[in-house]
Amino acid sequence: MQISNPKLATTTFGAGCFWSVEKLFSNLQGVKETAVGYMGGDFENPTYENVCSSITGHAEVVEIKYDPAEISYDALLDIFWKNHNPTTLNRQGPDTGSQYRSVIFYYSPAQKLTAEKSLQDVQNSPRYRDKKIVTQIMPAKTLWRAEEYHQKYLAKQGLGSCHV
Repeated sequence: MQISNPKLATTTFGAGCFWSVEKLFSNLQGVKETAVGYMGGDFENPTYENVCSSITGHAEVVEIKYDPAEISYDALLDIFWKNHNPTTLNRQGPDTGSQYRSVIFYYSPAQKLTAEKSLQDVQNSPRYRDKKIVTQIMPAKTLWRAEEYHQKYLAKQGLGSCHV
């Protein structure tokens, strides 16, 4: 269901397999809609198979529509950083390839500045002080929605996460 509400803001994150990332954010108070898809490349109308072949330049992402009166962009960024490893290039857990890269897509200059500050704060934290964060911060492009069977996949399957 697409929500059309001018009070909602949008952000898009890539943090590995989009199934787990989507489930994580969809359960937050203030998040009104999530959609999994592909962003960041130059290949139009990609399929899952295209993206997995690494020919598209796209990352697996989750687009999040949220109410800033209920949850802040800063809070979403905090959850993003705490729920994946931003120091592994093109990899999250057993998933490897550029489609699994860590990336923040911003929709406004304010989001860009907030994301950049957040990255610096995390990089300077004790947890990552000795490791280089490789997360990209890029302007949002077209979200190419993933095939319908990928939307809310874990919930449809009754699963808690992608990996055992």
